[in-house]
Amino acid sequence: MATDSPNYDDAVVRKFIIATVVWGAVGMLVGVILALQLAWWPANLGLEYTTFGRLRPLHTNAVIFAFTGNFIFAGVYYSLQRLLKVRMFHDVLSNIHFWGWQLIIVAAAITLPLGLSQGKEYAELIWPIDIAIALVWVAFAVNFFGTIATRKVKHLYVAIWFYMSMVITITVLHVVNSLALPATLTRSYPMFAGMTDALVQWWYGHNAVGFLLTTPILGLMYYFVPKTANRPVYSYRLSIVHFWALVFLYIWAGPHHLLYSALPDWAQTLGMVFSVMLIAPSWGGMLNGLLTLRGAWDKLRTDPLLKFWVVAISFYGMSTFEGPMMSIRSVNALSHYTDWTIGHVHSGALGWVGMSAFACLYWLVPKVWNRRLHSVELATTHFWMATIGIVLYVVAMWVSGITQGLMWRAVDEGGQLAWPNFMDTVTTMIPFYWIRLAGGLLYLSGLLVMAWNLYKTATAPEPKGA
Repeated sequence: MATDSPNYDDAVVRKFIIATVVWGAVGMLVGVILALQLAWWPANLGLEYTTFGRLRPLHTNAVIFAFTGNFIFAGVYYSLQRLLKVRMFHDVLSNIHFWGWQLIIVAAAITLPLGLSQGKEYAELIWPIDIAIALVWVAFAVNFFGTIATRKVKHLYVAIWFYMSMVITITVLHVVNSLALPATLTRSYPMFAGMTDALVQWWYGHNAVGFLLTTPILGLMYYFVPKTANRPVYSYRLSIVHFWALVFLYIWAGPHHLLYSALPDWAQTLGMVFSVMLIAPSWGGMLNGLLTLRGAWDKLRTDPLLKFWVVAISFYGMSTFEGPMMSIRSVNALSHYTDWTIGHVHSGALGWVGMSAFACLYWLVPKVWNRRLHSVELATTHFWMATIGIVLYVVAMWVSGITQGLMWRAVDEGGQLAWPNFMDTVTTMIPFYWIRLAGGLLYLSGLLVMAWNLYKTATAPEPKGA
């Protein structure tokens, strides 16, 4: 059966693509505003709704769940149908998933600036929205597994295993971490308390990164990199080892967020050990992705999509080395609470996730709208804007973070703090915050260039003979 069968539901893919671009621009714009506020405090406008504490969770939720979430769903809906040679299980479920997810994002965009929050990292949304997320996710899961059950291909390609890990694990993470006793329509009390609550939160927080920002995008890498390069995956056996090793180790690494806390030492050590062990499967996946390009490296000169993939996979390798290193107690003593952590998070979010999203979008839009990409030159321009932007951002945060850590720990000849005035350490960071702002602006500008390029692609006259 031809993989371009008209029986596939590409309408839902197109909807998720549009949502990805729109919410990506919104989420990153808020991020740029926050970067400006840190460099120049009057940018908070003196309003409670626009303070850093209100906008920061809006930014993280928009980039993680709106931009990345919609991008993942677009890629999964497109690739799943073609890998299984069957239309999605039910069109109604696909539409419930799409519109329900967008309503949740809108609800987050309203409630978070109003200060309605549970105060949990990446899980700030109030309990009615948590219930809506669970219901919409169930619709997606039924549609996903229903499609697998009705497939016309016996073998499940490795990308689908990565998708399954997302669907199953995110369900468990969200439900357990969101257990709460409602007090009013907008307030609730968590079921867990104290250190137990902190441990559950970071079991959720770290694995939300692992199973929303990592495993599904690795699945998309295993589908779209061979498609883009027109080469088979380097080692299918390695991809299977990559999958099982990653999902087994990742789930135990959350306690590394609680080093030097009241969490028992054995639990802290467990998180540290499993984090370091994660380097092996992560780098196995990175090498598998890069080695898939063997024999196609010459295409890098002319194909911006492969450029995006190479940088994305390289950032994946860098982030999955840096993270385990930061989980080691002696390193964490310097890095914790500093901008180094911010640089690490954004090297993963913008370097790995963002660049992967751009590569997939440039590949998907011409396919699902049946048009040629409007401008390869603009895509190449976007690549350089995004790459330079994220390098500026990450390097500024590395230097800022290590400087912070060293200043906080420095003592004078008498054994007293060398920088007892905390504001001295804050003002020292301001030049690096301006560099971060420049990097973020460049990255956002590149996304807007992509949005224009994709818009012109989708609205181009219908190709002759199509």
